[in-house]
Amino acid sequence: MSEAVSVRVEAGVGILELARPEKFNCLSMAAWGAIGAALAGFERPGSGVRVVLIQAQGKHFCTGADLDEVQGLRADPAQLAEFIGCGHRVLRAMEASPLPIVVACQGLCLAGGLELMLGADVVFAARGARFGDQHAQFGLIPGWGGSQRLTRLVGLRRAMDLYLSARWIDADTAAAWGLVNEVVEPDALNGHALAWCKTAAERSRSGLAVMKRLARQGLDLPLTDGLALEEGVAVQALLEEDVSEGLAAFNARRKPQFKEH
Repeated sequence: MSEAVSVRVEAGVGILELARPEKFNCLSMAAWGAIGAALAGFERPGSGVRVVLIQAQGKHFCTGADLDEVQGLRADPAQLAEFIGCGHRVLRAMEASPLPIVVACQGLCLAGGLELMLGADVVFAARGARFGDQHAQFGLIPGWGGSQRLTRLVGLRRAMDLYLSARWIDADTAAAWGLVNEVVEPDALNGHALAWCKTAAERSRSGLAVMKRLARQGLDLPLTDGLALEEGVAVQALLEEDVSEGLAAFNARRKPQFKEH
């Protein structure tokens, strides 16, 4: 695995940790490649992973793209396009993954770091964390989906505020806007996020995958089409082996023991 990230599995949780604290965990092409490879590994049958947690070493989650690398790539438009494309591919893979993706943010989560966070399903933030889209400050624009995902998540007015001002908001504001799910004390962040992931990892892997797919695909559909999407998979989902185990556990008043799929 790349030096840009470290990877381990704990109790059904695949933990991917950004590991460039001396560079504020900025995202290079190698980092994106390592994130994508780790996610693919977690998704393989037999991996034992049911939930993915992305966290970061050091004081800050991620302050954006590796601008030293960007500067070097500007002389080669084809390589620059690959740099942009690799981030897009990984973020689309995160959204399409059957595994829930959870992010734990501390310190600064800016620009490309914000774009990485926007690809997750659930986000926990440390009190004192700050979020922003700094691109406008340096004459840049978002390149990894920030101009699209942020607007869909927090609405046009709030997204435009961050796009055009390049200002930072604190964790409590981010929670009020729906940008993060919960704010916790800094020394409890990773433990709290991991505990949430371990709880989710006890659920049916196939059931979680179907719920994630319905929610994400439904976002781009009119309500009637989204309801039809759900109706179309509900019967088959109720016939799955994990439902048999879940109902048996309910009747026996015991904890379900879902099999690896």
